[in-house]
Amino acid sequence: MDHAADAMRTDLMTITRHVLNEQSKFPEARGDLTILLNNIVLGCKFVCSSVSKAGLAKLIGLAGETNVQGEEQKKLDVLSNDVFINALVSSGRTNVLVSEENEDAIFVEPSKRGRYCVVFDPLDGSSNIDCGVSIGTIFGIYMLKEGASGTVEDVLQPGTAMLAAGYCMYGSSCTLVLSTGAGVNGFTLDPSLGEFILTHPDIKIPKKGKIYSVNEGNAKHWDGPTTKYVENAKFPKDGSSPKSLRYIGSMVADVHRTLLYGGIFMYPGDKKSPKGKLRVLYEVFPMSFLVEQAGGQSFTGKQRVSAPTLLLIRVSKFCQLLNCLQSFSQHSCQL
Repeated sequence: MDHAADAMRTDLMTITRHVLNEQSKFPEARGDLTILLNNIVLGCKFVCSSVSKAGLAKLIGLAGETNVQGEEQKKLDVLSNDVFINALVSSGRTNVLVSEENEDAIFVEPSKRGRYCVVFDPLDGSSNIDCGVSIGTIFGIYMLKEGASGTVEDVLQPGTAMLAAGYCMYGSSCTLVLSTGAGVNGFTLDPSLGEFILTHPDIKIPKKGKIYSVNEGNAKHWDGPTTKYVENAKFPKDGSSPKSLRYIGSMVADVHRTLLYGGIFMYPGDKKSPKGKLRVLYEVFPMSFLVEQAGGQSFTGKQRVSAPTLLLIRVSKFCQLLNCLQSFSQHSCQL
């Protein structure tokens, strides 16, 4: 690679340019989704800046409250949530918002309403903030059905109805991965320009991977099929090499690695949490959307994650049995 020539590139594909190019493929598009995505990008830049100086700005530590999931909120949780709510509302393109940090859905005031519903986890993996592990923002976008006025029911749609999804990972670099239903692309924030630049075009998960990612600290609570699967990953009976265990504990980081390197990410239900701990609406559905767009598979262990039958009733209770993000082989995820 010619790094000198690469550094002098002037024809950069920014995320805004990329989204506009995608918009141009649909003559009937009005640009609403482009405006909404631009506001999400702005929110990601703001949170990235806050994360990078969290220690200096005294943003590390607990805020003294718990969220709807019963988890202690960090100061950055609260800040990130406020940032994205403001960014989404000010876009003038949203109608209903669902955040992990809010017990109830947020209904945008009539004068600022649009036709999109956005579900998001403003700061996934925030328990890792204090030790510097990669954390991120997850979001998914739905469009209001024709004639809908904007209620909780309008956002309780299956993953198959999702229009766009993405995540922004705040780590050694700030990476935003996005899909609008035509493949997956990754963008890296260039601090000198303040722009996300296309660095990972058309991401495709390798058909075979060497990594399995799961919290083995919960192994004694797993069911038989899960235990058997992981045991086979470590001690394969066909003479093949064992798989490597990589588990960060931040879903965004674990899924990002899986997208790039292949393998499997799991969060199975167990005796302590029979329904699992991943929330369907703003974690499982968006990530499954991205994984499937990149050529991977997402299963509960029994069926496709995004199937309409998985839709639950209450916004505050979305969880999932098992999230398998890309298998080692074509059928290995079917536990």
